[in-house]
Amino acid sequence: MNLWSLVLLAPVVFALVCDLRTREIPDWIPLVIVAWACLATAAGLHEVTWIGLAAGALLGLGLAAAVFYLGGLGGGDVKLLSAIGAAVGPWVLLSIMAWMAVAGGVLALIAAARGRRDFAYGPAIAIGVLVETVWPGGLARVLLR
Repeated sequence: MNLWSLVLLAPVVFALVCDLRTREIPDWIPLVIVAWACLATAAGLHEVTWIGLAAGALLGLGLAAAVFYLGGLGGGDVKLLSAIGAAVGPWVLLSIMAWMAVAGGVLALIAAARGRRDFAYGPAIAIGVLVETVWPGGLARVLLR
């Protein structure tokens, strides 16, 4: 776990808390993530290039917007995933989203057992980022054995 991962994890955890309390993710959280990603890229503090930053943001926006239009995510989730994509690049974002899907499936089962059809997706996003932070590249190692 490196400093960059912790810097990303902090606003994601804050978004999780906001999502659980109010079912909304404030717009300033993704803005902070994107600003930090741009600063880190400009200063060479991490390996994501400007092209990787843009590709990650667009991939996060595209995939999350598709799920948004199907009714599976809220607007704050879309903005947060796009910002995370900018911070980590497209390949790491795909790994985060895979872990997120697993966590979201578990949350959906819990919500269904409670008789609810909708639930905050912030916890699934935070779990995806946390697992990728603690076990970077772990999903690729499991799938490519």
